[in-house]
Amino acid sequence: MKLNRRTFSQSLALSAIAATATGAFSAGAFAQSFSPADLHSAPAIGDKTLGPDDASVIVVEYASATCPHCAAFHNGTFKELKSEFIDTGKIKFISREFPLDDLALAGFMVARCVPDDKYFGMLDLIYEQQRTWAGQNARTELLKMAKLAGLSEADFDACLKNEDLAKGILAIRKDGAEKFDVKATPTFYVNGKKLEGNRDIAGFRKAIEAAASS
Repeated sequence: MKLNRRTFSQSLALSAIAATATGAFSAGAFAQSFSPADLHSAPAIGDKTLGPDDASVIVVEYASATCPHCAAFHNGTFKELKSEFIDTGKIKFISREFPLDDLALAGFMVARCVPDDKYFGMLDLIYEQQRTWAGQNARTELLKMAKLAGLSEADFDACLKNEDLAKGILAIRKDGAEKFDVKATPTFYVNGKKLEGNRDIAGFRKAIEAAASS
């Protein structure tokens, strides 16, 4: 069975969970006040991070694997952010999943299933090849990328049927929407201060410098 927007739910044992992932936010959902410490606390399934844990500035991203604006960020500004601030140890970067549809959930599940040291490499592939895999041949294209990261086809299929993993990702999305006022992707927080949209490196530089000096 091809994994695409229409058949993804039927291809998983998690169809009900996947449906929850792609539904609209509850009309009663609203943002609570929160501290940076609340935001920076790792979810139950753990955070995926780059940079030093003791950095004075922490950047959190909420993104969807099928979001074109997220892909534009990762294929452009993120590379500059990584070179200037992450690789130099100036910030800690936290990647949080906020799937907006079935395919985004699948992509994030696969990224979580590859070896830990290949997670961000898998994300790079997901965003670089978004137009290729987020369509009619999603299963085939995701499997190709998963194999590059070391997963067998059996591992890949088992990953997409991992109920605990799906629930963990959906919990991140739920907390993002209900606790941290995430309304769109990508959404960023720099030491708790919200930045929405695909900002250029100048915007991040200004926000990071302000956070570092406060």
